[in-house]
This record gives sequence, C-alpha cells and structure tokens, in this order.
Amino acid sequence: MARIDYIPEAAARRSVWPRWSRLYWQTVPVALFLGAFFILPVVMLLGISFLDGRGLPTIEHYRRLVEVPLYGKVLLTTIKVAFCTTLLSLLGAYPVAYLLAISRGSTRNWLIILVLLPFWTSFLVRTFAWIVLLGRKGAVNQILMAIGITDAPLQMIYNFTGVMIGMTHALMPLATLTLLAVMEGIDPNLTKAASTMGAKGGTRFWRIYFPLTMPGVASAALLVFITSLGFFITPALLGGPQDTMIVQLIIFQIREVLNWQFAGAIGVLLVITFMVIFFFYDRIFGLSVMGGGLRTPKPAASSSIRRYSVQAGHAITHALAFLTDALIGICSTPSMKKKVGVTGSRVGLYLACTLILGFLALPTLFVLPVSFTSEAFLTWPPTLFSLQWYRLVFDSPVWLEAAARSFVVALITSTVAMLIALPCAFALSRNNFAGKSALFGLVVAPMIVPNIFIAVGLFFLFSRLGIAGTTFGVVLGHTVIVVPYVVVTVLAILKGYDRNLDHAAATMGASGTQTFRRVTFPLIRSGVMASFMFAFIISFDELTIALFVTGGRITTLPKLMYEDALLSVSPRLAAVASLLLVLMSILILISELTRRKGGSRLGK
Repeated sequence: MARIDYIPEAAARRSVWPRWSRLYWQTVPVALFLGAFFILPVVMLLGISFLDGRGLPTIEHYRRLVEVPLYGKVLLTTIKVAFCTTLLSLLGAYPVAYLLAISRGSTRNWLIILVLLPFWTSFLVRTFAWIVLLGRKGAVNQILMAIGITDAPLQMIYNFTGVMIGMTHALMPLATLTLLAVMEGIDPNLTKAASTMGAKGGTRFWRIYFPLTMPGVASAALLVFITSLGFFITPALLGGPQDTMIVQLIIFQIREVLNWQFAGAIGVLLVITFMVIFFFYDRIFGLSVMGGGLRTPKPAASSSIRRYSVQAGHAITHALAFLTDALIGICSTPSMKKKVGVTGSRVGLYLACTLILGFLALPTLFVLPVSFTSEAFLTWPPTLFSLQWYRLVFDSPVWLEAAARSFVVALITSTVAMLIALPCAFALSRNNFAGKSALFGLVVAPMIVPNIFIAVGLFFLFSRLGIAGTTFGVVLGHTVIVVPYVVVTVLAILKGYDRNLDHAAATMGASGTQTFRRVTFPLIRSGVMASFMFAFIISFDELTIALFVTGGRITTLPKLMYEDALLSVSPRLAAVASLLLVLMSILILISELTRRKGGSRLGK
C-alpha cells in the first residue's frame, strides 16, 4: 500500500515539474536582463537624488519640487499633452485599423505602407517637415489662403496645436498596428450572426464588435500615453514655452546645469505620477485586459471604480448604438434604408480613412520632392531637379557607417527582444503563477520610466563595465526599450486567441511543440511579424539611448541626423529620410509577401 500511495505522489511531482521548468525558461531571461540593465542603472541614478553636491544625504531637491510651482505646472502640461495625444491617436487609428483588418491582397499592402510611412521617416525630419508645412509661409497656409478659407496665415506651430499635430502624427501608427493585431483575431461571423438576429449596424458595432476590440484599445492607449510622456524633441521644436514637457526639464538639468541630483528628483516625481495613473488604469480596465488574464481579481478586488466604469461603459455603448442606428435611419430613405445602412457606412469609413492616411503621408510627400531640390535649404515648393544631396550621403563614409551600424543594431535588437519577450508573453498570457503581476510590472516599467533616465543610468553602468561607446552597449540599451513593446503587443494578440484550437490539437495527439509550430504560430504569425517590425523600427529610430550610451565614440544614424539638424536643416536630411523610406518599404513588402506565402502553404 505504501508503494501504491507513493507512485501517484511521484507522478504528480513529475507532472508539475515540467510546467515550472517551462515557466522558468520563459520568464527568467527577461527578469534577469531587465534587472541587470534596467533596474540597476535606474536605481543608481535615482539614488543620487537623495544626495547633495558633496554626496551627503538630503531631501532638499524634493523640497524644491514642492515649493517651486513651475514643476507642478510642467507636470500637468505633460499629462495633458499625453492624454490629448492618446485620445487623438486612438480616434484616428481605430477606423484605419478596422479597414486594414477587413482588407485583403494588394489593397492591404498599400494601406500598411501608408500607415507605416511616419515610422519609416525619421522623427527629426518629420518634425522639421511640419515646421515648414505649418509655418506662416508654409504649404498649408498657402493652400488655405489660395482657396479662400482664411485671409491671413494661421498660427499652427510654436503652440499646443503644433505639438498635437506632431505627436499624433508620430504615435498614430503605433496605435494602429496594436489595434490591428487584435482586430485580425475577431471572428466576423459574430457580427453576421447578430445581423441575422435583427441587430442594426450601430448595435452590431458598439455592442458586439467594439467590446471585442477593447484589449487592443487598452493596449494602444497605454502604449501611446506612456510613449508620449517621454517625447521631448517634438514639443521642443513645435511647441511654445507653455508646452514644455517634464522630460525637457530633466534633460536641461543633466546637459546644461549638470545637476544630476535634481534631475533624479524630477524623475522620481514623474515615476510616482505614472504609478498613480497606472493604478487607476488597472482599477478601470484591469491588467487582464492587456495581459490575457494577467490576474484574476478576487471579488473584493473588483473595486467600485471598476464596477462603475463597466456600468458607464455599457451605458455609453448602448447610447452610441442607439444614436448610430438613428443616424443611419435618418440618412437613408425607406426604400434604400437597408442598402445605404451598409454601403453608406463603408463610404464614411473610406472617406475618414482617406483623410487620416493623407495626414500620415503628408510629411513624407513633402520630404521626397525636397530631397531632389537644388536649393541649399528646405523650402516649398522645391526647385527641382538635383541629385546632389544623395551624392553627399553616398560619398560620405560617416553617413554610410552610421546607417550600417543602425541597421545592424536594430536587427540584433529586434531578434534578441523577440527571443526573450515572446516566451515571456506566452507565460503571462497562459499561466497563473506567483509573482505574475510583479513580472508584468517589471516588463512594462521601461515604458514608464523616461528614456533619458534609462540612457544616463546605462551610461553610468556601462562606464564601469567598460562597454560604453560600443555597439554592444547600444544593443543592450535598445533591447531594454524594445522588450516592453513586444510583450504588450503579443499579449494583445494572445488575448483574442482561441485556446480551444490548441486543446483540439492536443486531443489529436499533437505535442506542445507540434501544436505551437503547426497551429498557434501560423495563426498569430502576422501579429508576431508586426511586433518584430515594431522592435526594428523603434530601435532604428531611437535617439535618446544613442546620445548617451555611445559616449561620443561611435554614432548611429538618428544621432548623426540629430547633430546635423542642430547645425543646419539641409535637404541632405530629406535625402537620408527618402532612402530610409525606400529601404523600409522593401522590407515590409518582403515580410508581407512572406506572410501571405506562408498562409497559402498553411491553407494547402
């Protein structure tokens, strides 16, 4: 009997051990990497915020934050800018992501290219393009006055309007691709079934389709909000003094005043503010919205904030469904009500997406012709036609070396990030284990802490390790920045994945590896490729880490472009941006063709 009792106990231990072994290898690499190259550098930098100039403990820096009203005002401005950017990005990204989700073939390919145009054009060039386009003598004001909309030039830059245009333009593609990853996993038969039950168009959208996209909406909102909090170049160039972001104060304290201690105190204030916002985000949406069941709240944990938020959300969607159905009914005649209810909504979708895609493509449409100008500065319309700026780029070993280094760094960064982040995302999405919420908090923390803090902290650490000013150091820094975006994006994809497909494969005798290779990965492949492109583009265009970690010994393409822009805004920047646009277009077309070819093989 003792032997019989022992065997089930041993078998139980053997069945549990593979699961924990798998979780170990899925989660430990990310935890160790971020602990070494994120937590440690940030703690080193934040620690000096409690020291004075002589290295003695003090809270003088925090007293200054409380007593000087300027810092509170700048913090509120930062939150306002981030909130408005998030709202505008979601409003513009949602219809475009929906159009991408329902499009097929070459139409989808071209739409993806248009959406990614801002990512492929350097944010420095985009910012300077907006300065020229929106200036008092820019192309936009010239068109508005020519068609009689306004008699005098409008002030569209060096104010809050300019900041919103620049930041929304920069971050809308991020929201679009995050939403798209979720929308692609929604079964269209659900809305069709509602239609057969008599549900009108507004009801089908607001009460069925929209709630299913909430994981993407929540993920996109968090990504855009946190990313916009770390912006400093766009507000500095397109905004006025009243639009100063708190990261600009941190950079000023570090680079101009050399007051590292007070910069650390400002960073602590910013991080605390983020944590408060993140707390309410969790209470309203729940981390499970992003993390695919990141945590299962106890009944007590489902706070009144969440209950009231859910009730308010239901009331709003019901009201919007009623208003949308009423609007469709008003705009259609009795004989054409059914037809216009369908085609009319499609016409409205196409019109809205055309305007949004035009907004996204506008700076690029400006950059391309300017790169062929014969003038020595950015003007509109350009004086065509000259290849002199392209010759300057190709004849310069400095530019070619910087471009090659950025490409190699981005490729290695995105590969490493996918290798350690993808297993972690699966572990967070599909398992409940002790410390799960803590791990998720660690993963998203690099998005919350300003990049300038991470950059300076890494410079401190790498200087002691002897890898400052090396390509290896840049790769490590970029990977820290990229990993959260990959994890959050993959989590949003897995949230809408039907695990019954995996269970069905298991009942047919497929092993875990076979199930992942033949069932899971083919279905999420497009989302994984989008995550890889996220990682590549973010790394390729990253500037803050490169400004500090390179230590002046090596340079990347964004850093070289930034330094060149500070000296003179020449069409050479437009030429470089145009080359990047062509290169990235080729890469995305190859990846899309590979995805479609793989999908056709799967169908066979």
